[in-house]
Amino acid sequence: MISSTDSLIVPLAADVTMANIPDNQVYPELTSSTTSSKSGLSPEIIKKVHFMVADPGYDDHDLYESSLKIGFQLVCPIRRYRKTPEERPKLVDFYESPLGQVFYSKRSTSIEPLIEHINSVFRIDPVPARGYEKVRGILLLSVLLYQILVYYNHKTQEVGPIRSIKYMIGC
Repeated sequence: MISSTDSLIVPLAADVTMANIPDNQVYPELTSSTTSSKSGLSPEIIKKVHFMVADPGYDDHDLYESSLKIGFQLVCPIRRYRKTPEERPKLVDFYESPLGQVFYSKRSTSIEPLIEHINSVFRIDPVPARGYEKVRGILLLSVLLYQILVYYNHKTQEVGPIRSIKYMIGC
């Protein structure tokens, strides 16, 4: 899942894979803005993205390169080691810099709580189904419904106070 990190934290793109497929393999599709990508970011969102923050599993040369081609920088934990290739010290320096740490710290206040909140609101941990297609359907529908409720809340905010998403679905 890709989410915003601003004051309004909302899922921007999501997909589901089987447990044996690393998350970094779906990164190119989720960050793509092509019309052939079903779950990628919209071109309007990509124009506003400067940094994409990810966990250590995304530390991959090809992902850094594809991110730069799209127009933003991938920031994830990266370490300097004895035989660090030439291109990596800049990535390490940025990640270890105060600015890099500020960007990376947003992950713990955006995507992680968002995942927990969606799990809590829709009671999908554990997922009440078996089979990849059923589980994928439940999870992606939960994300879509969450997006719709956040949008509705945002549009009706002037009328009254923001309502809890749990309250809106009757929990």
